[in-house]
Amino acid sequence: MDTKVITAHVPLPLAEKVDQLAARLERPRGWIVKQALSAWVEEERQRLTLEALADVDAGRVIDHQAVQAWAESLGTEKPLPVPR
Repeated sequence: MDTKVITAHVPLPLAEKVDQLAARLERPRGWIVKQALSAWVEEERQRLTLEALADVDAGRVIDHQAVQAWAESLGTEKPLPVPR
């Protein structure tokens, strides 16, 4: 799997907690950060999905035909406004 280094400045107390967990679990600091970030991303995805489903239940949706007409108008002389 390809990887990418991401740099983040974190408060010293948080960095110390990560170091303590890494030592206790006998894992590299990067492993701890990757686990935490993966969990947060999954949690956020679930939260956004539930938010979207609540919008659907409340009728806050945009008609597919309106979106399609808008998309087809892009790049023309008179594009339609974004459907709302």
